[in-house]
Amino acid sequence: MKQSLQLRIGQSLTMTPQLQQAIRLLQLSTLELQTEIQEVLESNPMLEVEEDAATSDPLDNNNKKTEDNNSEASEQETIDNLDASDLQTDSAAQDVDLNNSQDMPDELPVDSQWDDIYEPSMSTSPASSGDDDRAREFLENQSSTDSALIDHLLDQLLVTTMSDTDRAIGLAIIDGIDEDGYLKESIENIHSGLVGELEIELDEVEAVLHLIQHFDPLGVAARDLKECLLLQMEQISIEGQPALKKARQIVKDHLDLLGNHDYAKLKRYNRINDNELAEIIHFIQTLNPKPGSNISQSSTQYVVPDVFVSKIDGRWNVRLNGDTAPKLRINPTYAAYIQRGKQSDDNTFLKNNMQEARWFIKSLQSRNETLMRVATSIVEHQRTFLDYGEEGMKPLVLREVAEELELHESTISRVTTSKYMHTPKGVFEFKYFFSSHVGTSDGGECSATAIRAMIKKLIESEEPRKPLSDNKLASLLVDQGINVARRTVAKYREAMMIPPSNERKRLA
Repeated sequence: MKQSLQLRIGQSLTMTPQLQQAIRLLQLSTLELQTEIQEVLESNPMLEVEEDAATSDPLDNNNKKTEDNNSEASEQETIDNLDASDLQTDSAAQDVDLNNSQDMPDELPVDSQWDDIYEPSMSTSPASSGDDDRAREFLENQSSTDSALIDHLLDQLLVTTMSDTDRAIGLAIIDGIDEDGYLKESIENIHSGLVGELEIELDEVEAVLHLIQHFDPLGVAARDLKECLLLQMEQISIEGQPALKKARQIVKDHLDLLGNHDYAKLKRYNRINDNELAEIIHFIQTLNPKPGSNISQSSTQYVVPDVFVSKIDGRWNVRLNGDTAPKLRINPTYAAYIQRGKQSDDNTFLKNNMQEARWFIKSLQSRNETLMRVATSIVEHQRTFLDYGEEGMKPLVLREVAEELELHESTISRVTTSKYMHTPKGVFEFKYFFSSHVGTSDGGECSATAIRAMIKKLIESEEPRKPLSDNKLASLLVDQGINVARRTVAKYREAMMIPPSNERKRLA
């Protein structure tokens, strides 16, 4: 076999580690970014948070002031000397360019405070507040959302006089109760799980269940909605509640008709008129279909806005949340220890950390600049929404913003994921402002968000006795110049968790 050398020319997509870091920071949410910054600060001695000059000690001597000035100059020089070319790849990688700083047109009716990007702010890492004691309590397999209800039931079980066997049965029953207060395990399964340890009969499990069903809150440990409502009505005095007897009969025998709003059959089967049925329904509505929801404590997910939008002097102003983007700098003391040409381990360690710190600072700046540019573009497109609400939402897709800012569509997708905007209308994720469109009779376009708002408004103003069907809603929208099909109306209505017309029917 003859060996030979061949020269081949080709193109391939290569991304530097620095560019990969910039892309990764770009797609992080605010809380994830704060965690990332804190980890980098702890691992890289060359990085530090620049403190506000207002917090400095007024008793510092002149030498200290001179040193600080030199440090600031050194830091600025370090950042200015960052090689931005390393953030760029060949022509095949231009779709991930994050540093395209195209100037916005002068007539743009949106103000962007770019100086806010570099406002100094101390990073605030969320303090961990794990409660080890509660984690070791009974039923560790229970999630945090229903631990409050379980603890509440266990407290009542422990103070109830009963045998050890019944208490063990009670623990097993409480273990099968979900966060809404319903018993999800059948008594047969509970019995079979205990019969190996205890010599008990199925009737004993039934008896303990009946006891727990009279615990607080009313209706707890029910196996279905019917039993839950009946348990609550059992503990309500009939005095002062003339509708209680009929209500109990309707829940026991005709709960399906009540759920389907079949009022004609309900009146015929129970021999009642409209006023009596309205009173019965009102009474049933006072009961709690999820008795455990008032006690269970679901974990709260806090949203930290990335940008603030406000109207100042008739112009919409976009401002970056400075608390989410602390200003970092190179530690001047450690930077002064680096010696040119020296190849010692310590010097190499400092050089490597210096380079990593430089690129991390540059990546943060690139992230903030891109975030501001995208937020400004969104506000420019959706000014009618900010002025008039959901019905003023304009159709917008990622491609439009990408072409306007000369960025790749994937970059816009990363920026708009898990990023939030605080507006006078509320806090919204960036992706909320992007929606598909439906054609109008005059050849224009209407966003899906605006159509959903119109449907909701029509349903809120409908006659309770004769709710609007999807066909009727579609025809009303066509009358307003919006060409939308019945199935589209049904899709939007279901997305808003609005029941169909037969379930929205009310007596008054």
